[in-house]
Amino acid sequence: QLQASGGGLVQVGGSLRLSCTMSGGTFRTYTIGWFRQAPGKEREFVSAFRGSARTTHYLDSVKGRFTISRDDAKNTAYLQMNSLKPEDTGVYYCAADGRIILSSIRVPGQYDYWGQGTLVTVSS
Repeated sequence: QLQASGGGLVQVGGSLRLSCTMSGGTFRTYTIGWFRQAPGKEREFVSAFRGSARTTHYLDSVKGRFTISRDDAKNTAYLQMNSLKPEDTGVYYCAADGRIILSSIRVPGQYDYWGQGTLVTVSS
């Protein structure tokens, strides 16, 4: 089970940190992905932290602004979002999978477990 939190209303240029806590399973072996969905749009990949390989991956438009991290001792992953823009607005979801391969980490349907989503609104 995944629990996402940390969303809110922020002005352009502001920052937020999202958290995703997992209960059950061996957290350190899971790949954690962050996705977002804006109104009327499809869910899109934002970032991922692979469990076994310990590599991080980002959507091009968030590189240099967002940082994904994890604390395996707390079964929690984070998404630090800086220099937020209006186009970052959406519901952010965390996802987890224990066996996902590298070529699939950007595909929502490849993740077995999902959190409930947390709303991020960036106002101008």
